[in-house]
Amino acid sequence: MTDLVQEDLEAAVRSAWALDTCDPVDADDWSAANPSRGQCGSTALTIHDVLGGDLLIADVVRSDGSRQGVHYWNLLPDGTELDLTRDQFADDEVIQQPRVLRRPAGLPNRCAEQYLTLRHRVFDALGFGADDGTSGVRLQEPQPSVRERSRQPEPG
Repeated sequence: MTDLVQEDLEAAVRSAWALDTCDPVDADDWSAANPSRGQCGSTALTIHDVLGGDLLIADVVRSDGSRQGVHYWNLLPDGTELDLTRDQFADDEVIQQPRVLRRPAGLPNRCAEQYLTLRHRVFDALGFGADDGTSGVRLQEPQPSVRERSRQPEPG
């Protein structure tokens, strides 16, 4: 992906965030001053739809040891991590060690409406046209995930 295209994707995602794309659990903490709050799941799925790769998930713990929730972001096919929503967390909210999460088929069990709304706005901004959230449209051909590539034998 060229830098310009990645910048376009990031701009489209950031401009699509709103209260109606926020996880309802985080809605009370969402604001225009912190627009990435509660957007991580829908954002990670939308980026996965466009770029492929894997999803990363990690627990988020407050400095007092209490659990805040979980955080999602992307591991791109080239091994680069892309996390557009890391800045949503307060100083006392610490992201723990991530693990790779294989994306389940179909719509998410939680926040499907928020995901579809975000995805529609992003795809519209990128000129992908109408989309119902289930077509698997990607900006590039899907590539093996980092985990799948590590299992493949070396050529030669």
